[in-house]
Amino acid sequence: MRKLDASLARRFARTALGHVAQEYPNSPGHVLGCDADARPPRELHPAFFGSFDWHSCVHSWWTLLSLRRLFPDMPEAARIAALADTTFTADKLAAELAYAQRPESQGFERPYGWAWLLALHLEASRHSDRNWALLLEPLARHFATGFTSYLPRLTYPITSGTHANTAFALTLAHDWASELDPGLQTLIEDYAAANFSELDEYRGWDIGGDSFLSPVLSVALLMQRVLPKTAFPDWIDRVLPEGGWLQNACHPATVSDPTDGKLAHLDGLNFSRAWALHAIAASLDPAPRAASLRELADDHFAASLEAVDGDYMGSHWLASFALLALLEE
Repeated sequence: MRKLDASLARRFARTALGHVAQEYPNSPGHVLGCDADARPPRELHPAFFGSFDWHSCVHSWWTLLSLRRLFPDMPEAARIAALADTTFTADKLAAELAYAQRPESQGFERPYGWAWLLALHLEASRHSDRNWALLLEPLARHFATGFTSYLPRLTYPITSGTHANTAFALTLAHDWASELDPGLQTLIEDYAAANFSELDEYRGWDIGGDSFLSPVLSVALLMQRVLPKTAFPDWIDRVLPEGGWLQNACHPATVSDPTDGKLAHLDGLNFSRAWALHAIAASLDPAPRAASLRELADDHFAASLEAVDGDYMGSHWLASFALLALLEE
C-alpha cells in the first residue's frame, strides 16, 4: 500500500480544507421540535456545518488535525490551524453542545457521529500548542455519557454496513476511552465480550449496495482492540479462518456511479476493509497469514485511492477513511 508521505498528506489536506466550511449541499439529519427549529445548517451547527453532513465535517476535521500533527511543515498546516482557531471557539462549540442536548437530539448522530467526535477530541488533545481539546471536551463528554446510557439499552448490536454499525463506533470510542475514560473503556470491552467473543465462522453476506463498512471486519477490528493479544489469533482463526470468506469473497468493491452518494459508499468500504485487514495482520505477525492479509488490504486501498478527491459525493468524506487505513498500516 502507498505510504503516507507529504505529497499524499497535502492532497488529503487540500481536499478537506475545500469542504469543511462548504455549507451546501447539505444533509442535516435534523429533527424539528417547532417552527423555530427550521434554520440553515450554519445556524444549527456553527462549528460543523460543512462537508455535506455533520459527521463528515467532524471526521474531516479529524483528518485535518491528524495531518497537521504528522506533517507540521507542509504549507497546509498553517491554513488548518488558522481555520481551526476560528472554528473551535467557545461560542460555536457551546452552540453545538446545546443542540446535542435538545430532547429532539437524543438519537442525533448516534453512534457514528458520537464516535467521530470522540476521535476528533482525542486528536485535538495531541496539539499542545492550541486549546482545541479543552474547547471540544464538553461535547466529547456529552457523547461519552451518551454511550454509557445507550450501550446497556442496546440489547442487540447493529451489524449493518452503514452509519448505525455498533462495532465501528465502539472501536473509535474505545480508542478515546482508553486514554480519557476508564469507565467507558470497561463498558465497551464488556459489551464487546458479551456480544462478539463467541462468534462462529462467518458465512454471511458482507456487502450491500450502499455499504461503507464490513460487518464482520468491523467486529474483528473491535475485537483486535479489546481482546488480549494472546487471545485474538484464536478468535480470528475461528471467525475468519484461512480458506474461508476472506479468501473466497472479500474482493475490492467497484463503484458504478461516483456521483451517486449511496453508491459511492463502496469506496469507503474498500478503505475500511483495508484498515481492518492491516490491524488484523499486525496482530498475527509473524504468522505467514499476515502477509496475505496485507496484500488483500493493499488491493482494497488501491481500488479507491483516486476517489478521495473525485466527485463531491465521495470527496467530502473519503480522505478520512483512507487515512485510517494508512495510519494502521
